[in-house]
Amino acid sequence: MKRILLAEDEEVLRMLVVDTLEDEDYVVDEAADGMEAVQLLKHRTYDLIILDYMMPGYTGLEIIEKIQSSEIQAQGKILMLSAKSQQFEQERVLEAGADYFMAKPFSPLKLIEKIEVILHEAESIHY
Repeated sequence: MKRILLAEDEEVLRMLVVDTLEDEDYVVDEAADGMEAVQLLKHRTYDLIILDYMMPGYTGLEIIEKIQSSEIQAQGKILMLSAKSQQFEQERVLEAGADYFMAKPFSPLKLIEKIEVILHEAESIHY
């Protein structure tokens, strides 16, 4: 069973995404801010990390920097969620180290489709 970390400070959106992912049989740990996400990442590895771009504590970009600096053990793919959907923001996120970008707002079905593609690609690389 795939394990996903969702770091999102908007409670209603976080609950919607967690419910949607759990309905698809993913194991989901949730963090309400960047500091909580970093604590979870220090103790567990994830197949996918879904980060909100702007969160209290640490932003999504700051969390990526911590992952890259070996402060946090190696992790799976990173999907950044953001309302900042301009092309240069997407490029900035991807250049910083996120593997994928998804603009807010999004439908839960589109998120599931994207996650299935991401996790399928990750499995293809390992085999």
